[in-house]
Amino acid sequence: MKIGVLSFAHTHAIGYLGALAAMPDVEVRGTDPDGVSTGSSVLELRGRDLADALGVGYEDSYAALLAWRPDAVVVTAENARHRELVEAAAAAGVHVLCEKPLATTWQDGLAMRAAVERAGVLLMMAFPVRFASAFDRLRATHDAGGLGTVFSVRGANNGMLPTTRDWFTEPALSGGGALVDHVVHVADLVDGLTGAVPQSVTAVTNRVLHADRAHAETAGLVTVTYDSGMIAAIDCSWSRPDTAPAWGGLTLDVAGTGGTVAVDFFGAAARGLDAVDGRPIELRYGPDLDVAMLDTFLRAVRTGVQPQPDVRVGLRTLSIVLAAQESARTGRTIEVASG
Repeated sequence: MKIGVLSFAHTHAIGYLGALAAMPDVEVRGTDPDGVSTGSSVLELRGRDLADALGVGYEDSYAALLAWRPDAVVVTAENARHRELVEAAAAAGVHVLCEKPLATTWQDGLAMRAAVERAGVLLMMAFPVRFASAFDRLRATHDAGGLGTVFSVRGANNGMLPTTRDWFTEPALSGGGALVDHVVHVADLVDGLTGAVPQSVTAVTNRVLHADRAHAETAGLVTVTYDSGMIAAIDCSWSRPDTAPAWGGLTLDVAGTGGTVAVDFFGAAARGLDAVDGRPIELRYGPDLDVAMLDTFLRAVRTGVQPQPDVRVGLRTLSIVLAAQESARTGRTIEVASG
């Protein structure tokens, strides 16, 4: 199977390229025509430099990679550029795994849905935490009625300020800051767990942290009301210090009439202190969620069966982010768009 990676702008491209290259039945090539390396570490490499470092094939343009006739592509461009690459892939009859969020505007999201539906290709959203075994167990408990009726969810997705990819803090390319980067992960888990439809959003944000480096909000609190009456509170921030031993984490607390469950999706780790400088060390272990997600996507490409989360999930999670941005700007509760 031939898989292409369109753009290395998102740091997740590094993990996806490495995971795909390690799969025995996959030939992977990438292209990153706008990428410029800013240093010598893998996180700072772009373009052919990164492809060479990872030992994967490389094409000099998006057109050349699509002319290679891949079976599917992974879109890991800046958020504002997702639409053009998804539309190009769809026009070429190529299935798509799209990095989150789906887009930065509602119009772009609708256009992307129309493009893949018109072309008859699959689009899957890259929400790797949905593929954690802990989420599988949580969903099984919910589906079996073990939680009763879920009435509230509290999610937290906190991490470091992205520093090796400056576009994350440039709203013209990212669509925003911590709201865009982190809300969608929790919103996807709520969507996958309950199937409830978001109705309204109230949000507050600030830029107290990293005010000298970021051009968008670096922390926020988002409250979402769903059609079932359930309420979700989402804590999103770039609040982990640069010296933290790990990038961040994601937790979910679910409360129902039948019980409550708390899940720390990245809590499995060996922790200690560096013997030389005393700084904390955190070595996480467990299955690679990127690999589990990619396996699901490739299986869908082989079978032609639409995987989850699909473009409609992408639109629902995007609608929450856009409503949160409008709420933070106006100070009002905002009705969520539907399409």
